Amino acid sequence: MTTVTIYTTQFCGFCAAAKRLLKAKEVEFDEIDVGRDSALRQEMMHKSGRHTVPQIWIGETHIGGCDELYELDRAGKLDSMLVP
Repeated sequence: MTTVTIYTTQFCGFCAAAKRLLKAKEVEFDEIDVGRDSALRQEMMHKSGRHTVPQIWIGETHIGGCDELYELDRAGKLDSMLVP
């Protein structure tokens, strides 16, 4: 399965929803909590150009946040992105 990376914070409802969808699809993901680490938040902002969480990558592709993740799933595109 393709590597999934998700930048999160501890009390983020959108982060929880994104992780819930990934877990429902039995997708393992690397979670990076930026809530207490300004260097990691800066890394996320530099890579994504955004300051909100979650920020999600599937492989090398930045797909955006929770809304974009769910839109990919509704459009039937998410599953194919998850397989190498």
